[in-house]
Amino acid sequence: MKIALVTDSTADIPLNLREKHQIDVVPISLQIEGKSYIDGVNLSREEFYNWMPSMKTPASTAAPSVGSFAEHYEKLLSSGAEKIISVHVAVALSGVYNAARLAARNFGERVHVFDSGQLSLGIGFQVIEAADAIAQNLPVAGILQAMTDLQKRLKLFAVLDTLEYLHRSGRVSWAKARIGSLLDLKPIIEMTYSKVVNIGAVRTTRVANKRMRDMLNDVGAIEKLAVLHTNAEARARQFLADVAPNLSSPPLVVNVTPAIGAHLGPNGLGFAAVKK
Repeated sequence: MKIALVTDSTADIPLNLREKHQIDVVPISLQIEGKSYIDGVNLSREEFYNWMPSMKTPASTAAPSVGSFAEHYEKLLSSGAEKIISVHVAVALSGVYNAARLAARNFGERVHVFDSGQLSLGIGFQVIEAADAIAQNLPVAGILQAMTDLQKRLKLFAVLDTLEYLHRSGRVSWAKARIGSLLDLKPIIEMTYSKVVNIGAVRTTRVANKRMRDMLNDVGAIEKLAVLHTNAEARARQFLADVAPNLSSPPLVVNVTPAIGAHLGPNGLGFAAVKK
């Protein structure tokens, strides 16, 4: 049985892996100062983050339309796919999952929509796990179980350069409520299943980098690692050099998509790790 994979651009899967695993990506749209941009199409990540501090109004994001998902599903099924597994950003943080779910209704049991409960490579690693399961000829139920099992081994942490952008986004209740106490600090967050949790704050980048290293060490033995940053590649690569993980597959260094970065701000650092 031919099973196709669909995700959205918040999954941050590098192009070489998307091509290798034939993963179809539905892009998020961004509204920036009255103009519409398509994530990964007509605005680069570097351009976006360099522009961000001077934007007169905060950038906003919008989920793909139901029709857009339906077009992607129809194209894949018409091209020979018998089933589709569609994996998306945490439903608690975005309307993407619901748009995909509504589109899937028109295709019955041929399309299965899965809530990753995650962001960035927290989603991406689940999609890659699904691709590996497909390569092993697992049925749909087995693929969904493989992703569910991997969810339990996922750890995603980040330190933001400022709380300002998360506060502006209005997506996280504690960020709206605590702007006064954290505005001058660098908040440390954990993405648990569908929740962005504030686990502390630090005053300097040096201390922030150390906390990130400590938290990665606390994860224990890891199977996969992605170092995440918002236009802070030198910082991310130094972090990777400092932790020097022993992995069976090469670690990824990913500049987080603007669809997520719009809510986090530039100069952030984080990681997504899958425990062994």
